[in-house]
Amino acid sequence: MKTFLIKSPDKFLSAVLWVVAAHSILMGMMLISQPAILMKWSGFNSGYERFFPAQGGVFHLLMAVAYWLGATNSQKYHFLIVFSVIVKAVATLFLLIYCFAVEFKWILLVSGISDGVMGAAIFVALRRYIYFQTINGSV
Repeated sequence: MKTFLIKSPDKFLSAVLWVVAAHSILMGMMLISQPAILMKWSGFNSGYERFFPAQGGVFHLLMAVAYWLGATNSQKYHFLIVFSVIVKAVATLFLLIYCFAVEFKWILLVSGISDGVMGAAIFVALRRYIYFQTINGSV
């Protein structure tokens, strides 16, 4: 499997996007449902505002659609993959700035770092895909 992904940049990009989509679906469902035990474990007290986390959950589900479309047809939805890198970069900056400048919560730090890693993975996979498309004359 590893060799297959290394030799197929399109499959590698697709795999990265599928993983990010799965993560986004899971996070979206968690933010919408807001299980009390998970919210408490994440550092939120019982009196927190529920609308904005739920709104963030809907955003995660919408972004999962963008990742899914990019994973299914990277050539047709190339613009969504580029958009995904931008979204992950903005999310990383927002979460880390909020964490260190407004209110420190360990979940914000972990989320910021993980968004950065996912964004970097998409960026690297996309660059590799474009490079191989260019040398093969497909672009």
